[in-house]
Amino acid sequence: MTEKKDNQSTKRVHPGVKEMEKSLADGKCSRREFLRTTTLLGISATTAYGLASAILGKDILPDLISAAHAGQKKGGVLKFGMQAMEMTDPATFAWIQPSVVARHIVEYLVETGPDNITRPNLAESWEASDDLKTWTFYLRKGVKWSNGDDFGADDVVFNFKRWLDPKTGSSNLGLFNNMLEETGEKDKKGNPIKRMIKNAVEKVDNHTVRLNLKSAVLSIPENLYNFPTAIVHRNFEKEGGDLSKNPVGTGPYTLSEFKVGEIAVLKKRNAPYWGGEVFLDEIRFIDLGQDGGAYLAAIASKQVDGIDMLDLTTLETAKNLPGIKIASIATTQTGVIRMKVTEKPFTDVRVRKAIQKCCDVERQLRIAHQGLGIVAEHHHVASIHPEYFKLPQLKPDIAGAKKLLAEAGYPDGIEITCTTGNTEGVWEQNSVAVLKEDCAKAGINIKINLIPSAKYWDVWTKAPMSLTTWTHRPLAVMVLGLAYRANVPWNESSYNNPKFDAALDEAEATLDVEARRVKMEKVQKILQDDAVMVQPFFRSNFTAIAENVIGFEMHPTRYYRFHKVSLG
Repeated sequence: MTEKKDNQSTKRVHPGVKEMEKSLADGKCSRREFLRTTTLLGISATTAYGLASAILGKDILPDLISAAHAGQKKGGVLKFGMQAMEMTDPATFAWIQPSVVARHIVEYLVETGPDNITRPNLAESWEASDDLKTWTFYLRKGVKWSNGDDFGADDVVFNFKRWLDPKTGSSNLGLFNNMLEETGEKDKKGNPIKRMIKNAVEKVDNHTVRLNLKSAVLSIPENLYNFPTAIVHRNFEKEGGDLSKNPVGTGPYTLSEFKVGEIAVLKKRNAPYWGGEVFLDEIRFIDLGQDGGAYLAAIASKQVDGIDMLDLTTLETAKNLPGIKIASIATTQTGVIRMKVTEKPFTDVRVRKAIQKCCDVERQLRIAHQGLGIVAEHHHVASIHPEYFKLPQLKPDIAGAKKLLAEAGYPDGIEITCTTGNTEGVWEQNSVAVLKEDCAKAGINIKINLIPSAKYWDVWTKAPMSLTTWTHRPLAVMVLGLAYRANVPWNESSYNNPKFDAALDEAEATLDVEARRVKMEKVQKILQDDAVMVQPFFRSNFTAIAENVIGFEMHPTRYYRFHKVSLG
């Protein structure tokens, strides 16, 4: 066990840091994996970059860290084109857009940057036990809520208890499964009822919180920047439980105007902000509907200074607009054409496998997403995920699909319906259309049920088959825990495989990079073999920003944060 001076205090350094140093020196892990893992284990990003530079014999800071925002002008109003959605309870957010507005009001214990490195935020630092079962977070002192209260451990404990209470309905249940236990009771649908284990979250003192897990998890800090994990005030429920009506937060802005479907206006608080200078006086999120062309027209005519995302149909036009910068980034955002395994005919794995065998992933990416992304392997783990294990690419097999259908009792083919809402653009509809063409060769007739995007989220966990867009997560284990663990809120396919859950638990608990990838082979293979989904590709993200906007950074999850943005 070693000690190290870090963040002006003496901290215990996790022995895993030494293991990672050796892995980097031996060429067994990439520098990004080194930086990501060591910062998760509690050392500062600055220290991690310094260690990596020393090991590699070259300064890597300019390559991965943005330049300081020096000489920026204060003041001004940033106008940003983005849908203004309901913003009631951050713990139950299902869309990125309300979290973009909210993250300027309420904040997170950590922040995962565009480089996928997790850094302190409301938590000044943290440390993990050797076995990764106990995590201690040291909270920042001197932080004030906008109502004048001091921020502290009571706020954090309150939030964890809310997230882990099934009555709240938070997707965070899937991320912090190792803090839950079964009660022995079942709900009306026959699913086990869970509760938080005793002392799962513990107040050590006014500025220290400890998490006690049933088993090891490496990704706890990263999980705390998932968009529904914003920290609300300890009296959030007592004061109405609606952030849009009572915007108490620790952030530099407050909500001054809000109309769903129209506008959200943030104004800079008069009180000093613990995070240092913020430049903009006001941020206006202007809802221009769901037509990508409307957003492009707005930035072209200077009605807005930036937009949430560029639709593929407007990308080429945007590249030719004067005074506009195009930002892009590789992501693990994806469209998952999932099948509900509890609904016929998808209760039969042979039917699911037959549909999967029809998919031509290369053709899908080329036609549905203009080739802008990377092909997938039907298990929701991307090649840019650090724990990814390369499996043999599944090739289209129409003869094999017909054989499976016949075995399942459909020798003359089958008719099914796939629902989509184009929630992230018409590429969703196009992806289903390409699958429809491929499946027709095997006698599988897919009817496309296109519904308004606003209504899609009313049915996304109910439709027997549908395409759902899933946003970027820096770790595969994060999205797998949210989407495929048994009985978690966002398990839209109703998938329930104890072997998968156990394999995922093992992968989450493994520190050694190579060993974790080996364990992920089993995780990925189980999910692929169970044919829960057809998942053709992972997407690249694009947006447009005016040239006079300084300090803007594209984030793979579109977690936009305008604290250090200014207008030239």
